[in-house]
Amino acid sequence: MMDVRRLQVLRAVVHSGSVTAAARALDYTPSAVSQQIAALEKEAGTALLERVGRGVRPTAAGVLLSEHAELVARQLDLAETALADLLAGRTGRLAVHYFATAGAFLVAPAVAHVRREHPGVRVELKLADDAQNLAAVRDGHADAVLVVGEEQCAGVRVTPLLDDPYTVVLHPDHPAARLDTVDLASLADEPWVGSEWPGPCLDAQLAAFTNAGFRPHFVVDSEDYVTAQGFVAAGLGVALIPRLGLGGARDDIAVRPLAAPSSARRICVGVRENTELTPALRTFVEALGRAAAPRRER
Repeated sequence: MMDVRRLQVLRAVVHSGSVTAAARALDYTPSAVSQQIAALEKEAGTALLERVGRGVRPTAAGVLLSEHAELVARQLDLAETALADLLAGRTGRLAVHYFATAGAFLVAPAVAHVRREHPGVRVELKLADDAQNLAAVRDGHADAVLVVGEEQCAGVRVTPLLDDPYTVVLHPDHPAARLDTVDLASLADEPWVGSEWPGPCLDAQLAAFTNAGFRPHFVVDSEDYVTAQGFVAAGLGVALIPRLGLGGARDDIAVRPLAAPSSARRICVGVRENTELTPALRTFVEALGRAAAPRRER
């Protein structure tokens, strides 16, 4: 493979018509230019220049390589410009995996901010039921992933955003609906409506029940917050739903906070570890923190 720098030296000699003029243009010594040309001729296996009076002119091989050196120079200029745009956040790609309830309140405002600050960056969003799989970041399939819990993954840095507290969802006629806060342990004998898919969200919910000292009896497994609210409204049981999962709560249910505020699921963001964040990714992570801040203060 021919040395790109030597090709550019040949290009300078061909353009200027002499080794001395090329040396001045390149800020080299004439001897250094001659050495570079000699090394390139050895790589090419043929003469590239021939003497004409006090100057030189290219052989057919020299003309050919000089023309390709022009193309290489243009491509290098394009590469440098593209790299500068990428490093400055003017272009590029940002791939984000997230789970549904993080979308509206955290991801949406953060993505909107990225698009304002970095309009040339293509944002790719993927709603992933398996968003807790930090391997998507580790393996380069995503730049950031929203997760529940602080599970560790080699090569991924996990940063907490907020603790999303659980609420009790009740039929309006339920006695606990008259309370300002509800002790979760007091509902141990109630029929429960399930609202979680198996995975970290369900694990966090079951941990809340365990901390309250009981294991719930689920009479319905809806695996969906909206559907769970419908079953509660129909009087089939009570449900435990994180605050972000309530969305626009129905009018025919009662929502009460737990007396123990420690019952919450932790929402985090995972990014690659030991890698400098691109401007767009840095903007996204910072915007996530700002979107989470008002909800941390509630």
